[in-house]
Amino acid sequence: MQWKRITAVAATVMLAAVACGSPSSNSGSKGDSNTLGGAQVKATDPTAKGPAPDVDGAKKGGTITVLSDVTPDTFDPTNIYYVDGNQIGKLFYRSLTQYRLDGADHKPVLVPDLAEDLGTKSADGLTWTFKLKQGIKYQDGTPVKAEDYAYAIKRSFAHELYDAGPTYQQQFFLDGDKYKGPYVKGGDNYKGVETPDDHTLVIHLAKKFDDLPYYAAFPLFTPIPKAKDTQKNYEQHPMATGPYQVSSYQPGTELKLTKNPSWDPNTDPVRHQYVDGFDFKFSQDLIKAQRQVLASSGPDANALNYSNLDVSLLPEVKDQSQMIKGASPCTIMYTMDTRKIPLDVRKLIAKAHPYDGWRKVAGLNPTDDPPASTILPPAVPGFDKYELPGLTGTGKGAEDDAVAAEVKSELAKIGKSNFELSWYYSIDDKISTQTTQFRKQMFEKAGFKVRAIGVPKAKIRTFTGDQNAPVNIGKSPTGWCSDWPSGTSWFPVLFKSDAIGLGNSVGQLEDKALDAEIDAVTAKAPDEQLKEWTKVDKDIMEKYLPVLPLYYSQSNFPVGKNIGHAINDPTQGLPEFTSLYLKQP
Repeated sequence: MQWKRITAVAATVMLAAVACGSPSSNSGSKGDSNTLGGAQVKATDPTAKGPAPDVDGAKKGGTITVLSDVTPDTFDPTNIYYVDGNQIGKLFYRSLTQYRLDGADHKPVLVPDLAEDLGTKSADGLTWTFKLKQGIKYQDGTPVKAEDYAYAIKRSFAHELYDAGPTYQQQFFLDGDKYKGPYVKGGDNYKGVETPDDHTLVIHLAKKFDDLPYYAAFPLFTPIPKAKDTQKNYEQHPMATGPYQVSSYQPGTELKLTKNPSWDPNTDPVRHQYVDGFDFKFSQDLIKAQRQVLASSGPDANALNYSNLDVSLLPEVKDQSQMIKGASPCTIMYTMDTRKIPLDVRKLIAKAHPYDGWRKVAGLNPTDDPPASTILPPAVPGFDKYELPGLTGTGKGAEDDAVAAEVKSELAKIGKSNFELSWYYSIDDKISTQTTQFRKQMFEKAGFKVRAIGVPKAKIRTFTGDQNAPVNIGKSPTGWCSDWPSGTSWFPVLFKSDAIGLGNSVGQLEDKALDAEIDAVTAKAPDEQLKEWTKVDKDIMEKYLPVLPLYYSQSNFPVGKNIGHAINDPTQGLPEFTSLYLKQP
């Protein structure tokens, strides 16, 4: 039930992520009760209606400030594929479906959002029909039309322009591998989507895609009027359907949201409009921002930060209600470009990597970020933990003089002495710089040559997101969270050969045998897939080793004392923004 990538600056890695969220009935700042190891399930409520249930004790008014050390790369709905961009975007974009968070454990339940249902599938599984809610308006009062949904879907095929966005439509929709979007000659004509009337959206597939209702929760499915599409400039003044609208946006610096006067809560089963607005301030210093939130002095009582608390600040937590805790369906990984680094060298990188020391330098909390030994995280149904020798997410690596000497010797034996490892890091971020310096020292000790390239934090996602960048380590996604609770939102999109062209490849693998293995599992019934994905997981690690699993991410965010209903959204591993309120507006 989830979606795409986010940057965890404390570890200087990028993860993907998931889905959506909504309010529960609890007030205050209580943490989520989910724990590591609990698999998510596909829960749905196709008859859900608005308005969303009120949050007990919620008050209206005031502005919430988000002090973020990370910087979303885009707020264009077609191009959003990081969890923070998705979670923030949910405040002003609505999609065909969305997630409601139920009960004390905030269980994700898929519900209709702008659609009236969760779609109806044809007998052959190749056609989906969604009935659309009527009377929905954009922030300027103009009506949303069925053709706007169709246009948004067509727009998502212009992948050369929107190269960071999700790509399931190219893999599953009719002619998805051929259609190039609405901007090319003849682009208005696409057989994969049609609107027989203003109440109906029909999607045609090239192959079965039973998880389409979950995919329809992505911001990619928010309606966009063709006349308002300014392409790359659209994120500056997007058409809002959610409870808030974009007041101003300075990429890399700040996003301000104000109330959308045209939003109708009676049509929305998951969102609220308690505060007057949000002020997102990006590229902040992590330690400073989290310290401000914990102190909650003056206006900082109305602020939060959505990165996991740096371990050095744990002694400063005086009130546990200020911490948002909970599950996150994510695995953070150290990625290696298999086209540029031979397998025998990748194995030596694994042996030299200083897991234990890196975790300390990165400020990771062992409780919130337990070491990983698998690609799939425990939250994915069918997860079966295994540990391969030397791939447990723990160990001293090259910090141990004997290990460093052994790796250096083995590099020489295979003719790879001084093999160069290269990666990007945020030059204006203290923790990113420290972790890079530490890794550089350790790898050089083990006989590698290191070329670390410093770039501005506000641009780091652009550099790491280039599948053909002139580096061989750390291309994103360097972490992934389930798009929905299934291995189908992991292996086909991350490890097949076409993932390189689609911009999502982990390790840049190009192997027809692996492609066939993944396709064979994808073709099975959902229940039959469960244990098969664990086999694929282990095969990838044993035969190809494109990544070193680092840790399974859990949520542990600081929140200001005046913020109410601060809960973790387990589909994203982020705060659930749409139901926040100020205790004293």
